[in-house]
Amino acid sequence: SGIMYECVTNNVDFLLAGSIRDDGPLPDVITDVIEAQREMRKKLEGVTFALMIATTLHSIAVGNLLPAKVKVVCVDINPATVTKLADRGTFQTIGLVTDVEPFMRVLVDELGTSNT
Repeated sequence: SGIMYECVTNNVDFLLAGSIRDDGPLPDVITDVIEAQREMRKKLEGVTFALMIATTLHSIAVGNLLPAKVKVVCVDINPATVTKLADRGTFQTIGLVTDVEPFMRVLVDELGTSNT
């Protein structure tokens, strides 16, 4: 179970980019930083909203690739994540400092997509 399981079983497109800090990448991780950035740019074409959830490094990396017109919401328990994203140029970010798990539960309920 989990987000990646649901992405795979529901054919949701995703991209996993490795970093220099990775001990050993998961399957399908793009370890070449330049190639990962190229693929990220392709996947971001036409995006109008981005939800950044509990991942500082990936949130900042994606935020740096987004045009200013894209609405961004960053949800993280660590207030520094929200601050870092805005400080690094993604000024259009709305930050929500909270635990991601209850946020996701409420989001699913509000969207009416709960399977429970």
